[in-house]
Amino acid sequence: MPEAPIAPPRLLLPVEGMTCAACATRVKRALAAVPGVAAAEVNPASGQAAVTGTAPVADLAAAIGRAGYRVPEATFDLGVGGMTCATCVGRVERALAAVPGVLEARVSLATGTAHLRAVAGTEEAALGAALARAGYSLTRATEQDGADPGAAREARDVVLAALLTAPFALGMLGMALGRDWMPGGWVQAALATPVVFWLGGRFWRAGLAALRAGTGNMDQLVALGTGAAWGLSAYLLVRHGGHGHDLYFEAASMVVAFVLLGKWLEARARRATGAAIRALLNLAPRTARRIEAGEEREVPAAALAVGDLVAVRPGERIPADGIVRDGRAGVDESALTGESRAVEKEAGAAVSTGTIALDGRLVVEVRAVGAETVLARVAAMVAAAQASRAPVQKLVDRVSAVFVPVVLALAAVTLAGWLLAGATTEAAIITAVSVLVIACPCALGLATPAAIMAGTGAAARAGILVRDVDAIERAQGITLVAFDKTGTLTEGKPKLAALHPAEGVTAEEALRLAAALQAGSEHPLARAVAAARPPGPLPPAEAFRALPGRGVEGRIEGRAIALGSPRLLAERGAAEGALAPEAAAEAARGRSLAWLVEDGRALALLAFEDAGKPGAAAAVAGLRAMGLRTAMLSGDLRAAAEGVATRLGIETVAAEVLPADKAAAVAAWQAEGARVAMVGDGVNDAPALAQADLGIAMGTGTDVAIEAAGITLLRGDPALVPAAIEVARRTHAKIRQNLVWAFGYNVVGLPLAAMGLLSPVVAGAAMAASSVSVLGSALLLARWRPKGAAR
Repeated sequence: MPEAPIAPPRLLLPVEGMTCAACATRVKRALAAVPGVAAAEVNPASGQAAVTGTAPVADLAAAIGRAGYRVPEATFDLGVGGMTCATCVGRVERALAAVPGVLEARVSLATGTAHLRAVAGTEEAALGAALARAGYSLTRATEQDGADPGAAREARDVVLAALLTAPFALGMLGMALGRDWMPGGWVQAALATPVVFWLGGRFWRAGLAALRAGTGNMDQLVALGTGAAWGLSAYLLVRHGGHGHDLYFEAASMVVAFVLLGKWLEARARRATGAAIRALLNLAPRTARRIEAGEEREVPAAALAVGDLVAVRPGERIPADGIVRDGRAGVDESALTGESRAVEKEAGAAVSTGTIALDGRLVVEVRAVGAETVLARVAAMVAAAQASRAPVQKLVDRVSAVFVPVVLALAAVTLAGWLLAGATTEAAIITAVSVLVIACPCALGLATPAAIMAGTGAAARAGILVRDVDAIERAQGITLVAFDKTGTLTEGKPKLAALHPAEGVTAEEALRLAAALQAGSEHPLARAVAAARPPGPLPPAEAFRALPGRGVEGRIEGRAIALGSPRLLAERGAAEGALAPEAAAEAARGRSLAWLVEDGRALALLAFEDAGKPGAAAAVAGLRAMGLRTAMLSGDLRAAAEGVATRLGIETVAAEVLPADKAAAVAAWQAEGARVAMVGDGVNDAPALAQADLGIAMGTGTDVAIEAAGITLLRGDPALVPAAIEVARRTHAKIRQNLVWAFGYNVVGLPLAAMGLLSPVVAGAAMAASSVSVLGSALLLARWRPKGAAR
């Protein structure tokens, strides 16, 4: 009887945004066009699409997005137990990606975690089952609190292994001194058996699980190597009653001891490199003083809601993001932004979770809690960066996928070769065991993630958030750093420095008209005018209209008044006239100019001065010391923009640039062959940040700018720009250095082992040392601090 054909898999996808049958038709057409889709049915009433076929879920979600709808997503951060090498990472990713609904799976050996994007409704139980089928286990993710449930067991295993192998070490020392201190054969068997099969049982269990899954890993190499050495020794002991020096129990047990020691040191180093996230999350206090009916009541911080009022006493941490409603205090934000000086906060100022009120009581209105706080978002960005994978990791993955089978084949060839060359069976087996042990690819799997964790963690402590490894890669080839002027190089809080009225116009009248026109506007220049306005009521502005990139216009007491840039002056057909010398002089001072215009006549010239940020000149000098060119984008007149650039030492200026044209200016530099890093903070900087090869956003800016950037500076200090590029370069260099070490170790060690120049004990020690060396190298990077920062 012929077998029934296997039906293609069927997947239910939730779809947001469908409101009618026409929507369902559009979604169905979009899904049907995806390669691998056999059939698609869409129900607008239930908001679901049923798809039959083999198309990847990510392709289906992308097709629905192109049709104008959305598949809601969920994220999972899972702990994965049993991973030991780079081969494991690839197998876990494939197992999780095969679960229906999973859009993306990123696995980190260094943290022992998996970060997943999946369709909303995907169950964690299905993910755990997929891991179990692949030979791994779902554990509690440990990055957030630093707890490691296996740490005590690993330490115990290392201590017991050291005690049980100490007689072997003493015997080997005796051999070097010409003394016979090696235990007898049966004592050796009693000591080695629990080490190989009990303390080393983790290698046997993980190796068998991988074998059942049809793949290989480093545990198989350790289990086969030590098992072969123990089996050969047991055979010789039973058959010949051999003397201790004729057996290899010490090789089997000491290899396990060295590998366990290496694993324990790896775990400690992983906890150290992951300390950045834990330190950030530990800033959040557990309790808060909520104000209820005028009285303070201590409640769990998790119970706070938006709109609550909380009291923060001197020395206490702020429990939620919010706005100060009452009080004044210096706030220590160093742990979050890296700013060492206290920042004064008073009514109206924004405060963040985890910062400390130093010398005053604050009443704060809660604006964000939980995952929406700056602290949680920063920790999430650091975690995402540490879980991301460098492009070079793809090469590592391809090598790891075939590494274990190749090593097994090499060990078999080594065994056969030595036997054919006339070596004894024992010598041939021991040489093959050395090949198996030294080939364990732990260092290869740790090289990239360890460097990424250390580099991004060190950067976060300095107030620099690296979004992902792509940003680290892109930072390497940067040749030009372009700054937006206002809010990036300057404070973004201009003051009215001078007002020059035209003939027949008083300064008081000109200022009154300008203030009336700008009343209610939040533009920085409007606030500067408001601060200098004359006393008394202002006439209302009618038919008010903003002119993007040029200024504003309206009617004041029946007069058509406009206030804006020199471009607006030209558009209104007005001339500078007698004010031309004053305009040239003010521009030469680096001041921004605005013209008050009526009916084709300039009524007054207003000159604004924006103080430069203290770290701006140092940032430019630091970039030039790194061999990078600098540029500035500004909407000001060229003379004013060049005045600021000259004071700061900036070489290239793009002046009189409308906000919409900033991305085009960046593209023009790229067309000339430059690789551009753009530094900005405002909504109008987002297109330029996205256009640049590397976007760097000031964390004091808007969410839109931060979202478009690869690197975010948590405080508005331009001096962090060269520091950000430096830490990205150092991280990239550390990745290359670690990979060279890991590859070089195997390239050198395998031939030496195959030639019989390394014993299994030395091979085990070298294998453990390679992993520890890679992690130790990464920890050196974790000590990085920006130049001038306190250590």
